[in-house]
Amino acid sequence: MENIDKDSSLPEEMIIRKIYWVRGEKVMLDEDLAGIYGVEVKRLKEAVRRNINRFPSDFLLVLTWEEYHVLRSQFASLKRGKHSKFLPFAFTEQGVAMLSSILHSEKAILMNIAIMRAFVQFRRLLEFNSVFRQKIEELESTVIRHDEKIKLIFKVIEELIGKNKEQLPPRQRIGYKIEKES
Repeated sequence: MENIDKDSSLPEEMIIRKIYWVRGEKVMLDEDLAGIYGVEVKRLKEAVRRNINRFPSDFLLVLTWEEYHVLRSQFASLKRGKHSKFLPFAFTEQGVAMLSSILHSEKAILMNIAIMRAFVQFRRLLEFNSVFRQKIEELESTVIRHDEKIKLIFKVIEELIGKNKEQLPPRQRIGYKIEKES
């Protein structure tokens, strides 16, 4: 296990695309995990059911049909017979970590390491996005304040120009005057 590195696993971006938001939690579906671990979905679910005491409600969610249909609509293509007739399990990050304790194959261990790295990367992206969003909001509020100040400056300038035109006496001509002889 000492020689496990990032290159021996799936690309993090590929795994990150299989992380979904359900009930405010980042989760991965049983069919995606089964594919990554190289086991049948049925076998993964059997292993979970045999060890259900390791999966409290904050580790494992059983999706409703409505949640499942919403997620299915996000999948790029739906092949007939590919998707389960039964409600899928959705594993939180802790649930995915717990899977490694019940799936003992070398591939499961390697893939679990890759998945944990993907969850960390996903968390970093979310943190970056929240910091980025906060900076944009700060810039927007600054721009709005500046816009208001600029409008005020233009209003004052217009008032000054308007008052000056009204208060100025008619201008007298400058220069030599030539008197006309009659």
